[in-house]
Amino acid sequence: MKNTYESPFNSRYASKEMQELFSPDMKFKTWRRLWIALAEAEKELGLNITDEQINELKKYKDDINYDVAEIKEKEFRHDVMAHIHAYGEQCPNARAIIHLGATSCYVGDNTDIIIMTEALKLIKKKLLAVIARLSDFALKYKDLPTLGFTHYQPAQLVTVGKRATLWIQELLMDLEDLDHVLSNMKLLGSKGTTGTQASFLNLFDNDHEKVRKLDKLIAKKMGFDDVFPVSGQTYSRKLDSRVLNVLSGIAQSAYKFGNDMRLLQSMKEIEEPFEKSQIGSSAMAYKRNPMRSERICALARYVIVDALNPAITASTQWFERTLDDSANKRISIPEGFLAVDAILSIYINITDGLVVYPKVIEKHIMDELPFMATENIMMEAVKRGGDRQELHERIRVHSMEAAKQVKVEGKKNDLIERIANDKMFGLNIEELNAVLDPKNYVGRSPQQVEEFIEEYVKPVLEKNKVEDIKVELKV
Repeated sequence: MKNTYESPFNSRYASKEMQELFSPDMKFKTWRRLWIALAEAEKELGLNITDEQINELKKYKDDINYDVAEIKEKEFRHDVMAHIHAYGEQCPNARAIIHLGATSCYVGDNTDIIIMTEALKLIKKKLLAVIARLSDFALKYKDLPTLGFTHYQPAQLVTVGKRATLWIQELLMDLEDLDHVLSNMKLLGSKGTTGTQASFLNLFDNDHEKVRKLDKLIAKKMGFDDVFPVSGQTYSRKLDSRVLNVLSGIAQSAYKFGNDMRLLQSMKEIEEPFEKSQIGSSAMAYKRNPMRSERICALARYVIVDALNPAITASTQWFERTLDDSANKRISIPEGFLAVDAILSIYINITDGLVVYPKVIEKHIMDELPFMATENIMMEAVKRGGDRQELHERIRVHSMEAAKQVKVEGKKNDLIERIANDKMFGLNIEELNAVLDPKNYVGRSPQQVEEFIEEYVKPVLEKNKVEDIKVELKV
């Protein structure tokens, strides 16, 4: 509908897979899976629940009568109770044992954890895809010299590939954080209204061991190794903050890449892919704006700020639970995932088609390299009998004059010609040009790329399954 607000995450940015994970259908089907797991576990531990009742629940686990649930929610003003009654209408024989002993957070919180876990797995898959692409790029351009920058001022040379390793290293740090959080995801389990499991203790006639086993059985049935050992009514909201911090970290790394790309594209050294019929500007037809990198930065900024939401929520929960988390969680967590999903999709798209312009890079190097090479030139002249102190002063004077030519007169850097014409140095233009080979000034950049990829990146890629993801951006 064109007259109703629609989230740009759905219409423009996030993938179908991520949207499905945070869809109402995923949530409510997971609720039903949890009700089945609860009934099965309670039956296995001795409660009077029949196979017929469980089979009835399974028959309708994916066939949700949303029309009935909607009517019930208007009546009860409670979404969980509405769906319990809707499920019960489909499963009259099992109606009495649906949600037995549980509180709303049994389905609500456990479902949130299940969905966040699956969403982290999807993020990990895309993160690995970006790392793999950047690794290929780094190796391809490991030897190509380029200006390094500090304070956005030309500094010692690096290589295009070496710069890419900086992007990769930050993503590897994000992957470490993601793996840590993912490996420690636990279900809430079945804890009851204030986390004491009192209702379940009553169901099992004060058998503490059965109540403990119930927690573990539910987790296993839902694909988890463990549950939180203690809780209030909800799982600790620090989990949400921990998860969003991972997403924020990925956003920060992508932001750095996006900003670097925007600067490089302005310098015409490296460009993001540009479609044949893409329009860069409605007014200036010649422009090739770094629109995708800009979008990464825009969405990353949103995620970094969004991560404050669960942090504040975690710090303001009262005792065993309060409900000021609910409305915030419904927005901040899904949108954090949807945004990072979009960021990584764009990142994959850009790294699939980065365009490098070596001649432009070389021109920029040669505009600055004469200044950077003065130490080497001076040492060469000393070898030929020159006085280091006198040569230093001559280079200082020539450098100031050459800089004036560039900055004031707008002319080319003529420092090398000035030195060649100065008999004190005893070097001709050919000898000076040999000193100016950019490969002499990149240090260990090529070796660092090879060592980094071989020792740090390849083991990660080999350990994990890296899928060949093809991304088509919506706009």
